[in-house]
Amino acid sequence: MPRDIPVGNGRILINFDQQYRLRDFYYPHVGNENHSAGHPFRFGVWCDGAFSWVHDDPWRRTLDYRDDTLVSEVHLDWSDEGLELVCNDAVDFHEDVYLRRIHLTNGRDAPRQVRLFFCHDYHIYGTEIGDTALYDPKMQGILHYKGNRYFLADVRTPAGDGFTAFSVGVKEAPGREGTWKDAEDGELAGNPIAQGAVDSAAGVSVNLEPGGEAELFYWICIGRDLAAVHQLDELVRDKGPGRLLERTAAYWRLWANKEGFSFADLPGALVDQFKRSLVILRTQIDEAGGILAANDTDITSFARDTYSYVWPRDGALVAAALDRAGYRDLSRRFFDFCLRVVHPKGYFWQKYNPDGSVASSWHPWYEHGREELPIQEDETGLVLWALWQHFQHFRDIEVIKPYYRPLVVHCGRFLASWRDPKTGLPNPSWDLWEERRAVHTFTVAAVVAGLRAAAAFAEAFGESEDAADFRRAAAEVAEAAGRYLFDPQAGRFLRGVYVEEDGQLRPDPVVDVSILGLCRLATLHPDDPRLESTVRAVREKLWLSTDEGGLARYEGDTYQLAGDNLGKVPGNPWFIGTLWLAEYHIDRARNADELTEARTLLEWAQRHALPSGVMAEQVDPFTGVPLSVSPLTWSQAEYVWAVLSYLDKLSEFSVCPSCGTAAYLREVPRILEAHRAPCYSDRGEAS
Repeated sequence: MPRDIPVGNGRILINFDQQYRLRDFYYPHVGNENHSAGHPFRFGVWCDGAFSWVHDDPWRRTLDYRDDTLVSEVHLDWSDEGLELVCNDAVDFHEDVYLRRIHLTNGRDAPRQVRLFFCHDYHIYGTEIGDTALYDPKMQGILHYKGNRYFLADVRTPAGDGFTAFSVGVKEAPGREGTWKDAEDGELAGNPIAQGAVDSAAGVSVNLEPGGEAELFYWICIGRDLAAVHQLDELVRDKGPGRLLERTAAYWRLWANKEGFSFADLPGALVDQFKRSLVILRTQIDEAGGILAANDTDITSFARDTYSYVWPRDGALVAAALDRAGYRDLSRRFFDFCLRVVHPKGYFWQKYNPDGSVASSWHPWYEHGREELPIQEDETGLVLWALWQHFQHFRDIEVIKPYYRPLVVHCGRFLASWRDPKTGLPNPSWDLWEERRAVHTFTVAAVVAGLRAAAAFAEAFGESEDAADFRRAAAEVAEAAGRYLFDPQAGRFLRGVYVEEDGQLRPDPVVDVSILGLCRLATLHPDDPRLESTVRAVREKLWLSTDEGGLARYEGDTYQLAGDNLGKVPGNPWFIGTLWLAEYHIDRARNADELTEARTLLEWAQRHALPSGVMAEQVDPFTGVPLSVSPLTWSQAEYVWAVLSYLDKLSEFSVCPSCGTAAYLREVPRILEAHRAPCYSDRGEAS
């Protein structure tokens, strides 16, 4: 189930699903540890003798954010009971406090008492074993703890009350569903403490006048010991939860608009999606620099593992988008992360945990009777490429200096040397989809981009010998790509080649959207006829003929594809590939009219995002509903990158002073020369 609303501050990440259930609760790292383990925290309402959880059918739900913020705007309508709630959720940008404001409206012409119930299903450190839950009389709150992880829930009604009802009990045992069941009659038993696998429910009452309104606040303080959460709770009471919520909203508005971009002719919906993508990206970035691929625990039911890891590939592409958008501090933290984890020999492992430790992997270290290097070489190349993008944007020489030797030189030398001496191609490694081991066109594009970046750095730092070596290696790999990876009969690039035991190369002819990496990483000029024919093949083979459209990942992709859709489509449409196609059209455009196709693809991405702006990894080819993890950080970053590419290209166009024709800047002299003679507008009038 997609995570419609993530909120966080770099240490805490809280995710709500589409039914407005809190499902993921990460602390002290984004992506690690998940103290709910995907189990739902329920929110229920009792009124006039009727009870309902807000995630059940009687409620109509609309989940969104307040404009340009990481503060939610959730509308909950229980029309059968004439009751409406508007909730605003946020994690304070500075303190480790989750906040919720609840505004109630009575739609009836009679006074009513409404009872609200908050249920907490913690699995501290990711497991339910050994937790403690209790009623804290000092704070009138509910405390859950284990080890040095403490969570204190508190509330303030309009009358200034804390929780007036509570119950703590055992869960996940025979006959023990959890204390949330105790709330369904509108009452709680009052048990004050339990240990082991435990949960809690706490309630408050609010009196509403006929047609009246009321507002209350609920919050959770997070810390490493009891004193820390008590101190935070007192701070919230003293400052007022409403003030904390509003200052957080103000912070994110400032953050999202700090660059003051001019969005030219982009429709408002695309601009809103751009800003939302930026703030959603921020929720997936750990304070220590790790950029997490995704944090949606529902994927564990598919693979028994998560996406809550730092892939250097994803991180590099996200960091480059952040740099381009002006968020240099976040990208620098990522490069610091890379500096901490890079192997002394100049490469990266498949993925890492947010704390920098090596993460789980399925890449074999030994195969076919010999030792293998279990890496994805594109990840090393992309980190160098992204670091050069950073330097080009900011020219922060003092910042780059510590990265030069361990990242630029060591990784550049690895990329230059880890090649087949016969073909000049990189040695086989795992592809970016992590499904096959071969020499892949995308990997080659990333290696060329990384070597070119290393050469540019070495030249800038006066290391002429290294610069020449890196430049020569990049040229050799690019030349080898044209010789071994381009199929002249098909008139397009291959996905890659497999290296047989005897050294022979076996082509992989499957059309794969990753081939567009040749354009995305500027390995080839967009007007290169080989690239043009390759893009035509990608469009012909992978664009879905369904009403939803979009580009599939590759021919015959079955990942997350429903069984009854097998054979009907090449695969599910992905945001990444569809936005890469937009990038190609942007790169090729020579006038404003030629940007139309790119804008159409940006509109596709915006339409298939959730109302909150969250983009999944992929969507259903027939219904457009999100599939796999959501949000996928890479999807949001590719949207940001594509929009900025669009705006940059548009800024390169000029307008003919005579007739208003848009032209590419380098064509302006020719246009002006032509307009020494009379020209005519679309209506045929002399101008």
